[in-house]
Amino acid sequence: MSKPISVWALAALAALALAACGSSSNSDSNSTSTPAAAPTTTGASGGGSKGGGSTLQLAADPSALKYDTTSLSAKAGKVTIDFDNPSAIGHDVSIDGPSGDIGKTAVITQSKASLTVDLKPGSYTFYCSVDGHKDAGMQGTLTVK
Repeated sequence: MSKPISVWALAALAALALAACGSSSNSDSNSTSTPAAAPTTTGASGGGSKGGGSTLQLAADPSALKYDTTSLSAKAGKVTIDFDNPSAIGHDVSIDGPSGDIGKTAVITQSKASLTVDLKPGSYTFYCSVDGHKDAGMQGTLTVK
């Protein structure tokens, strides 16, 4: 009997995660939504190079609409952002590059998610795509060398 309860609990978490998205009409064919408790990995191509790469840590501030940093740097290649949101407010991490959206995590609350993308050297913007969060300052620059 615990299996149906587990399925219902996962469905409830997924519904909460979707509700946290607000009424955003942003869609991204590279996004992957999973229940809020599960990490999300999104692969996307930014036309990166072979080798190199980095794993970066990023967290949402638990009491404000901001990340714990506004500047990240990585080596070209596969770049992973391990995102921690200790807040009860839903947040995600989205990355934009010169040609537009590159990838994003699911919107999560009090959970962790990961985003992995292949990036060429350049400057990228990371931000929270939840309605109004980027405009409130929840964004930063990712420099890839």
